[in-house]
Amino acid sequence: MTTKNHRTGSVFRVDKFVVPAEARDEILSKARMTHELLRQQEGFVQDFLLEQFSGPGEFNIVTVVEWESQAAVDKVVPIVKAAHERIAFSAQETIARLGVKADIANYQRVPEV
Repeated sequence: MTTKNHRTGSVFRVDKFVVPAEARDEILSKARMTHELLRQQEGFVQDFLLEQFSGPGEFNIVTVVEWESQAAVDKVVPIVKAAHERIAFSAQETIARLGVKADIANYQRVPEV
């Protein structure tokens, strides 16, 4: 794997979900809404909303956002929180109500040797 043209300080937010079929549309709608906001923020690089279509994997919806740096991530967290509060949206409550399992973490590239 080459890191040519890759940002060395990038932070990747990876959210993986096990989404029941009946919750799919609502989860994707909320993810799209949030990603629209993220794309407007300083330090945003790129994002992906992914849906599993084959294979034995447990997680059927995965979202990935690349940020320029941890500083960019730190700046966007309160912006997203405030936006969600304005529309009375709680990701935690929605996940619990819909029976969704979530695995959420930040990642960085593994350095080449």
